[in-house]
Amino acid sequence: MPKPSAPAIDPVANLITLIRCPSVTPAEGGALSAITAMLEPLGFTVERMMAREDGTPDVENLYARLGVDGPHLMFAGHTDVVPVGNEGDWSHPPFAAEVAGGELYGRGAVDMKGGIACFIAAVARHIEAHGAPAGSISFLITGDEEGPSINGTTKLLQWAAEKGERWDACLVGEPTNPDQLGDMIKIGRRGSLSGEIVVKGVQGHAAYPHLADNPVRGVIKLAEALMHPPFDQGTDNFQPSNLEVTTIDVGNAATNVIPARASAKFNIRFNDTWTADTLRAEIIVRLDKASADQTLRPGRAPMPYELTWADRPSHVFLTRNDALIGSLTAAIAKVTGRTPALSTTGGTSDARFIKDYCPVVEFGLVGQTMHMVDERVAVGDLETLTGIYSEFISIWFAHAGA
Repeated sequence: MPKPSAPAIDPVANLITLIRCPSVTPAEGGALSAITAMLEPLGFTVERMMAREDGTPDVENLYARLGVDGPHLMFAGHTDVVPVGNEGDWSHPPFAAEVAGGELYGRGAVDMKGGIACFIAAVARHIEAHGAPAGSISFLITGDEEGPSINGTTKLLQWAAEKGERWDACLVGEPTNPDQLGDMIKIGRRGSLSGEIVVKGVQGHAAYPHLADNPVRGVIKLAEALMHPPFDQGTDNFQPSNLEVTTIDVGNAATNVIPARASAKFNIRFNDTWTADTLRAEIIVRLDKASADQTLRPGRAPMPYELTWADRPSHVFLTRNDALIGSLTAAIAKVTGRTPALSTTGGTSDARFIKDYCPVVEFGLVGQTMHMVDERVAVGDLETLTGIYSEFISIWFAHAGA
């Protein structure tokens, strides 16, 4: 009599179930319950944890573990998704999980319910083929990656660590591939630091500038000082640090009134030339030099300004772990025949929190449609990614247990 297939072995079925859970951040939407139903029959112990903090929405998170001994491999991801926008712009309803033309449509298909669906299927296949791994596998799943990232992974990690959980390596299932599966593994991320400059002037009539003090000239001068010269030329593992002024505002609807206040917000993605502290110091040096420029405000320099830093900067990190990176590279090569690039490009992810607990890399689906109308994934890619994850599980445990 043929052996019955393990539950949750089909990544397409897993993803359809997850997409049909409308878990727009921070709503759970049934997604964690669906994952629980997939993991418990495989032998996982599943716990749900609610995180709270004043001024932020409550977020429900999930932690599941199979096994009690090491080595211990963690898979991390998020079930929350960004809003769908105008549903009428979608060619298929965003939470219907319809398949058309060989692609599965739905919000979260690639970012990142698809990665979760594939890793669950990979674990199910490993158990069916080989039994439980010689160690432990855990799932760390949050509902706050697309939101403030306050009541999600960072608090779930702390909660699990306080219960005695320790991990040897982590794979985050974010969509890392730009064009096709096997293109890219993320082995680190740049840091991110944001701030706001405010220049206060004196409001007045545009026809009588000598009676006023226009702060727009000042805030533009300060913004230019932040953007030039370049902060660095890049390093062996990271592209050059880059600062962008993201908004300049005066809150002035009148064309004949000199405003009393002007502000500029900025964000810089920085490499391992800098820390958040050294970068703050460099920015203050630039602003102080620009504010003292007499050519802009003869007789009135230095120009006063206020600088406010955003909370919780993201810190740059680079993973150097041959067992983790080598195992994943080998799995990708075996399934796809490709050698992935090892990259630190892109934005931030929850890997920035995980790196404080164990080595972490990221690898998932092709991300071309993430956050877009008609977000979708090729059905064939779900099977391929499941195959890569399956090989990775086998190779990593064989290496870790050697």
